[in-house]
Amino acid sequence: MQAIVMTAPGSPDVLVTADVPAPRADADEVVIRAEAIPVLFPETKLRSGEFPVGAPLPLVFGFQAAGVVTEVGAQVDPALIGRRVVVSTQGSGAYAEFVAANADSVVSIPDGLSFVDAAAVLMNGSVAIPLLETAALTGIETVLIEAAATGIGSALTQLAREFGAARVIGTAGGPDKVAHARKLGADEMIDHNDPDWTTRLRETLDGATVDVVFDSIGGASAVGLLDLLTPLRGRMLGYGWLSGAPAQVSASDLLMRGLTFVGCAGPDWLNRVAQARTAVLARAAAGGLDPLVEAVLPLDQASRAHRLLEERTVLGKIVLRPGSAVSG
Repeated sequence: MQAIVMTAPGSPDVLVTADVPAPRADADEVVIRAEAIPVLFPETKLRSGEFPVGAPLPLVFGFQAAGVVTEVGAQVDPALIGRRVVVSTQGSGAYAEFVAANADSVVSIPDGLSFVDAAAVLMNGSVAIPLLETAALTGIETVLIEAAATGIGSALTQLAREFGAARVIGTAGGPDKVAHARKLGADEMIDHNDPDWTTRLRETLDGATVDVVFDSIGGASAVGLLDLLTPLRGRMLGYGWLSGAPAQVSASDLLMRGLTFVGCAGPDWLNRVAQARTAVLARAAAGGLDPLVEAVLPLDQASRAHRLLEERTVLGKIVLRPGSAVSG
């Protein structure tokens, strides 16, 4: 079968097309014929070497895929064969015509939702919903969504008001993304390409405060937001490191202002994300969450997809289609 193999850490060129044996299902696994494979931003960090891969190279790359179950292991319900599903791997194996994954990761795709849309919406929505639930909005809060135009931020921007935000302020990089986030539901936008964007935010607030920050940037900018958070009830939910480092916020920074920092990471958090996947696909099928597909590319253009994502100009999800994939 055709697959995309990561040969070493490095540029997108380390993702190469290769013919490899098709996987077989272990006792607790399924194999799917892949129809749509999302290209995820964290995958670019693994490929570049910024995050450790955790397995010997070379390997078939990729985290998630949507398709049709073609084989199940001895411990798996055979009724899954022929089912339209999305699966998540243990960090490799998804950029391929056939994908093996643990049966516990299987999420059925509702009728009316295409393979491409299911693949595109799954990660963004399944992280955004637990974030909003953790924020426990009550209908009066002003929220700040960093990177509000793309990825998880785009899902947060679409859903924030439904989950109880009274005012939605977003950040994005560049005028195109700023305009896009406004269309998704942001009331006001700040261009975080401006080194003084936290000062621009202060001016936008005009004496008001932010109750909840959804922090995907991390790094030093997080400290600059603390004095703009509402004392005693302000909270920052940290879930991303777009700056390359987690939020540089200390316990004393929070204690002296009566603020809360919630780290949205680790095994328990990932379990919450996994539990949200069925609801996300149902919401997307009902029209309650736009998958925001930017482009659908052939599987053998995986390196190009990574290059486009790293340029940070795309406004939606890039999805790969294997050569054998049929429409669905």
